[in-house]
Amino acid sequence: MADAASRLRGILEQLLGAPFPVRVRTWDGSEAGPPEAPVLVVRNRRALRRLLFKPGELGLARAWVAGDLTIDGDLYTALDRLAGSIWERDEDARTLAQSLRDPEFRSAVRGLFAMAGPPLPPAPPPEEVRRPRRGLHTKGSDRRAISHHYDVGNEFYEIVLGPSMVYSCAYWPAPPPEGTLEQAQHDKLDLVARKLALRPGQRLLDVGCGWGSMAIHAAREQGVNVVGITLSQEQAAYARKRVAEEGLTDRVEIRVQDYRDVADGPYDAISSIGMAEHVGSERYLEYTTVLHRLLKPGGRLLNHQIARRPQRDEESYRVDDFIDAYVFPDGELAPLGTTVTLLERAGFEVRDVESIREHYALTLRRWVANLEADWARAVALTGPGRARVWQLYMAASALAFERNRIGVNQVVAVRTPESGASEMPLRARVWGAPGPA
Repeated sequence: MADAASRLRGILEQLLGAPFPVRVRTWDGSEAGPPEAPVLVVRNRRALRRLLFKPGELGLARAWVAGDLTIDGDLYTALDRLAGSIWERDEDARTLAQSLRDPEFRSAVRGLFAMAGPPLPPAPPPEEVRRPRRGLHTKGSDRRAISHHYDVGNEFYEIVLGPSMVYSCAYWPAPPPEGTLEQAQHDKLDLVARKLALRPGQRLLDVGCGWGSMAIHAAREQGVNVVGITLSQEQAAYARKRVAEEGLTDRVEIRVQDYRDVADGPYDAISSIGMAEHVGSERYLEYTTVLHRLLKPGGRLLNHQIARRPQRDEESYRVDDFIDAYVFPDGELAPLGTTVTLLERAGFEVRDVESIREHYALTLRRWVANLEADWARAVALTGPGRARVWQLYMAASALAFERNRIGVNQVVAVRTPESGASEMPLRARVWGAPGPA
């Protein structure tokens, strides 16, 4: 009888109809596949049962989070090779039904069942959040979704994000090691401040303020009065502590507040950095309308947002199973064109769009390196399953940005008054330096 690795590899190649792109090591210690390739380690038969009962991305994700599957070798290379064979060819019901009519495919499925052992579906890992996708983006559901993602312990985020505590794409002057993550995050906050043309005494609303980094930067460097809002209790407590340590309590207020409840406008400027991905398509026009109402005439919005590529049939778009179940419950990505259209429908004049896609790949690779460098403490703080979620999510996302599967853009929009005086520079990229504090 062939060893388990050879048998499994043969079955996988039957199912895929193509060579399996990485080496395989199974629970019996056997290996099969290209000797120079990264190794997919199948630690137990339970991993196969997860794939059988939830084929595709979610089954693989469950096996990874539970520790049933691991990678020996370069994680990025392994994920990149597997993406084309597995993640990017998630089969719909019709395609799967066609495959099941193929005798060779059915034979491979039977072989996988035989290898997997007793046909009982394993319970999903406890880190998984699954609920019906209805009643999305109410104030209550948004609060729960944000809590799932952000209220996992500030110490864990300190490991991943580093001293800057900025959880969004940095702005790199050059690839590492020439630029540091901390400097690149400072440069990103400075870029936002310059695009908003912040000046002393102005009021800034920072929507989705995170751990307070943009609010602190704007108050300290530009002398701005800032209101930062978040739905995360842990983020708010951490941000308030940082504000107090900086001696900025007279300029910065951190609130636990939904954007729909902000009623103390007008503001001179609004920053929304990595927040809009949580809003959802059903609420996005409402979101842009609220921000337009909160700005004074002539005020600027900086919207920093991840974008997906448009689909030929937008009605077929569905949220990524792994991201929805383990990372950002209820999060949605939209094409850049959709975002710009909805900003315009709310009354904004869109004045500049800058893609910084490659910058996010560099940022994510730095975050993964931070996590792996302090892996034992991260596991002690959050548990092995949560740490594995973040490792997979950030590494796979880095590849997605590098391969242009997703992007990230900064959009500058103005609530232009009836006079048409936008107060924007004639050359949009000649950003005025922020005023001194």
